[in-house]
Amino acid sequence: MRECWLVGALVVVIYGSLLETKGYPIEDLVVKLPGQSKVEFNQYSGYVDIDVKHGRSLFYYFVEAEHEPNKKPLTLWLNGGPGCSSIGGGAFTELGPFYPTGDGRGLRKNSMSWNRASNLLFLESPAGVGWSYSNTTSDYNIGDVSTANDSLLFLLKWYEKFPTYKSRELYLTGESYAGHYIPQLANAILDYNARSTGYKFKLKGVAIGNPLLNLDRDMQATYDYFWSHGMISDEVGLAITNDCDFDDYTFASPHNVSESCNNALNDANKIVGDYINSYDVLLDVCYPAIVEQELRLKKMATKISLGVDVCMSYERRFYFNLPEVQKALHANRTNLPYPWSMCSRVLNYSDTDPNTDMLPTLKRIVQNHIPVWVFSGDQDSVVPLLGSRTLIRELAHDLKFKITVPYGAWFHKGQVGGWATEYGNLLTFATVRGAAHMVPYAQPSRALHLFSSFVNGRRLPNTTRPSID
Repeated sequence: MRECWLVGALVVVIYGSLLETKGYPIEDLVVKLPGQSKVEFNQYSGYVDIDVKHGRSLFYYFVEAEHEPNKKPLTLWLNGGPGCSSIGGGAFTELGPFYPTGDGRGLRKNSMSWNRASNLLFLESPAGVGWSYSNTTSDYNIGDVSTANDSLLFLLKWYEKFPTYKSRELYLTGESYAGHYIPQLANAILDYNARSTGYKFKLKGVAIGNPLLNLDRDMQATYDYFWSHGMISDEVGLAITNDCDFDDYTFASPHNVSESCNNALNDANKIVGDYINSYDVLLDVCYPAIVEQELRLKKMATKISLGVDVCMSYERRFYFNLPEVQKALHANRTNLPYPWSMCSRVLNYSDTDPNTDMLPTLKRIVQNHIPVWVFSGDQDSVVPLLGSRTLIRELAHDLKFKITVPYGAWFHKGQVGGWATEYGNLLTFATVRGAAHMVPYAQPSRALHLFSSFVNGRRLPNTTRPSID
């Protein structure tokens, strides 16, 4: 028995020394997550201290590429909100290597994880989201600029933990309110590179899914989507068209419009009702009271709709609040006085920043010869493709870009994966057929194809020939 223990201890020592040779932090290595099957890639998670004086620290989860991680780029993924967790969203519901099992106590493998194409870094940002925290209460009063600056500082300090990745190509990706987070982080990186006389980021691309880019246009698109999908009547649709001027629509005062417009919007919302998932209008909904009771009873609560587990968000929250899971992830080191939740309950995010038009920021990124892809799941009514497609066309017009790939179908495994167009060889808009607001969640295989094309500098295929991701 003693000999077995000595062999095991020796393996840990040797493995630890190899990690230290690579410059990776052994204390952040995730040996194995509860309920996880064996995998061939390494995982790390832990904290990066952004401001020691304030006690502000951001939590991350990093997954190496499944094969040849030393030859693949680094991709940062951010979820939106503002104030929602990229680890709970992207990492464990969408594009990471694992999904929660139906009983909320284990994990199942995601065979379409994006770590097939890249090393993946997920960040809970800003402080107050997930397990990221600050010991200074005022740090929870935050907005877009401070979030971008903290994310930039996080990357610089994360590179100190993983120095070999400083020379890797960097891709910035995300969804929803990451339509603000990602462009503004890219902008901060461009500023940093411009003034740095030493290290410069190798920023190679930006890709954002169903992104909030312009609230006026995106809000109007929601009600256009309701009407075009038969979710509201002609009469209500016409009332909104005639009575609502969405140029006056703001996040802080969404009803700072005419009374007749307010009435029409209220009528529309009542007709759509509470029994539709606005983020994916075709999926069934999960009933919280039922699934939470089953989770407590250790029953398999998974409910499948169109091949998607619609109760995954509840299973994920249950899993992340297990003490053994937090210990394995090196999370919650300060014993926060609240449970982990997908979206922050302590954050006081700016209510004016969401009104910002992001097209000028995207314009600067493209002008620096950094490719920008915007992709949209076509079942999302929250930030519908109707608005995003128009905004990207307007951006291309502003840049005086010509169409380099006409709007048309792209294919995956012999079927239509969606529709896409490209402007000026730098600006791409693509839909993903059958996908939701969270594109990889509803269409993992098509999403992986799109992402692989993005990081490998390939256009989406316009033929039915089988492709290999």
